[in-house]
Amino acid sequence: MPSQSNNKKGILLVNLGSPKSTDVKDVKDYLDEFLMDEKVIDYRWIFRALLVQGIILKTRPKKSAEAYKTVWTDEGSPLIVISKHLQQRLQEIVDVPVGLGMRYAEPSIQTGIQELVDKGITEITLVPLYPQYAMSTTETVIDKAEEVRLKFFPDIKINYVQPFYNREIYIDALAKSIGEKLPADYDLLQFSYHGVPERHIYKTDPTKTCSMDNCCQKDDNPSHKYCYRHQCYKVTELVREKLGLPKEKVLVTFQSRLGKDKWMEPYTDATLEGLGKKGIKKLAIVCPAFVSDCLETLEEISVEGKEIFLHGGGERFDYIPCLNEDANWVNVVKILSEEKLSQF
Repeated sequence: MPSQSNNKKGILLVNLGSPKSTDVKDVKDYLDEFLMDEKVIDYRWIFRALLVQGIILKTRPKKSAEAYKTVWTDEGSPLIVISKHLQQRLQEIVDVPVGLGMRYAEPSIQTGIQELVDKGITEITLVPLYPQYAMSTTETVIDKAEEVRLKFFPDIKINYVQPFYNREIYIDALAKSIGEKLPADYDLLQFSYHGVPERHIYKTDPTKTCSMDNCCQKDDNPSHKYCYRHQCYKVTELVREKLGLPKEKVLVTFQSRLGKDKWMEPYTDATLEGLGKKGIKKLAIVCPAFVSDCLETLEEISVEGKEIFLHGGGERFDYIPCLNEDANWVNVVKILSEEKLSQF
């Protein structure tokens, strides 16, 4: 039971979201909401609508539905199932109610807030389940939550957990998880992060000091608070140092690009294609932009990526799962949440 001092406080975990089924119509509805978000495809509305509703949604839902079928479980979407398990594990170790919402589809952010409000909660710590900051992840979650709050719940307060990519507790949990699963005889450990268009990096930098390649490896550039690319490289370096891995055995790439715009490089698929020819026969790969396994990890990387690597001359491909409901990760979420709860 919540203590008297915490009886108005609650935690809301927010993840990306998923179609409610593998039916083509459900996948189309999900992709429509996702891709029409101006933080994801940042064109003017008319051009975004022409691209998404006039082109992408004509063909992609059927292909995506087939991909979702390869990862769907008896309980449903892996991302939703894992997120619910995380919610349950967290609830077991905190003394305030824990809710769950998704940026796209159901349970929505509005649904998650409503469930907490129905329990008498007036002060919510919202945890975007993204280690790094990007306009298409953390920013759109906060924007949507504020829109919902102002429209439906003007009397509640929300504190937001900020990106935790460089927090020692997170790095410790991630490094331990990777270290436990990394084969002793690996040739290369590849960190594959979800990509974003390069223009997003500049667009989300209010300091206007980002120069992409020239500043990402530094520790003192003011843009780093908002720079997704820097934060990806920082996670990699901190984990590499924590595990004591040689620099030459660690590689960063970016996956899941969409359309013809220039996205962050190097690309994961193109890199996987050429590793075998460079003598990399035993590859381990991890996807730290995600905390929950989903279509982009279970199908794009551990199925398609494996096929690309083996076809290109690789011999062994080891996908290292996301943190999912790992006990150390659950404790990280607890600490991050309680820090914000204490600030009300």
